[in-house]
Amino acid sequence: MPSKPIHRPQRITDLMLLIFRLNGTLLDRGDQLVAHLGINSARWQVLGAAGLAGEAQTAPQIAARMGISRQGAQKQLHKLVEEGYFDVLPNPQHARSPLYRLSAKGERTVAGTQRSQAQWTEQLARHLPDADFDAACQTLQQLLSTLDTLSPPIGEEP
Repeated sequence: MPSKPIHRPQRITDLMLLIFRLNGTLLDRGDQLVAHLGINSARWQVLGAAGLAGEAQTAPQIAARMGISRQGAQKQLHKLVEEGYFDVLPNPQHARSPLYRLSAKGERTVAGTQRSQAQWTEQLARHLPDADFDAACQTLQQLLSTLDTLSPPIGEEP
C-alpha cells in the first residue's frame, strides 16, 4: 500500500525543524572546534564577520553579515573588546555607532578558527555528495529569500 503523500506545508515544517536541530548541532560542534582558542561559537561568529569584512565594522554591520541580532552582536563585542580581541574606533559616519577592528589577538584567533574550520569542512565534504550539497544550498537559499520577503501572519491570542 503506497504511503500517503505529505502536504507541502508539512514538508516545510519538517525542514524548519531539521534546520533548528542542525543549527543547534552546528553551534555545539562549533563550540568544540574553537574551544582550544578560548572562544565559543557566538564569539566565533562575531570574530569571523569582522575577519570576512577585512575592515573595521559597526555592530549592525557585523550582525547583518552573520544573520544575528544587533543586540547579540553588541553583547559579544563588549566581551571581546574587554578581552582584547577588538579595538574600538570612532566612526566618522555615526558618532553613536563605533567601528570595531580586529586587534592582533583577534587576527590570530580568526586565523586559528580558519585553520580549524578548513580541516573540519574537509572532513564534512567527504561525506556529502556534490549533487546533494548543491540541491540543499539551493533549497535553503530559496527558503531564506522567501522568508526575507514574507512576514509571518500575526496569530490570535489563545
